[in-house]
Amino acid sequence: MQIWVDADACPAEIKELLFRAAKRTKMKTTLVANQPMHTPRSEFIDSLLVPAGLNVADQRIVELVQPGDLVITADIPLAADVVAKEGQALNPRGMLYTDANIGAILASRDLMDDLRGEGLITGGPANFNAKDRGAFANQLDRWLTAAKK
Repeated sequence: MQIWVDADACPAEIKELLFRAAKRTKMKTTLVANQPMHTPRSEFIDSLLVPAGLNVADQRIVELVQPGDLVITADIPLAADVVAKEGQALNPRGMLYTDANIGAILASRDLMDDLRGEGLITGGPANFNAKDRGAFANQLDRWLTAAKK
């Protein structure tokens, strides 16, 4: 098992939390991005540079993810693809995407996208905050504990 990070849009404080967890638990963690990423020196942390382009990093993650792996992403279609490959996906705000909830979350995302396209909803998500970071840390700890069993 390992952790994959959709790193281009992942908040820096989430990456730092993941780096500490990787070292502490000796869990392989790979950042996937279309620009060079700074990672600390560790045998458990690396990065994978992909060419620029729409969803190139997402496609590479889907190619590489294995059943039981965890993918860190806020991209719901990517999360759905990961779940379809028997992985799990964790949003940087702490929402764990699983087989039980991804269908409803994807449908809600598509509806909101349509409403934004019609101009009926404007704006985006609230700013990332300490509550989000705490929810992420709790879900990550649960996943790491289960993965080590």
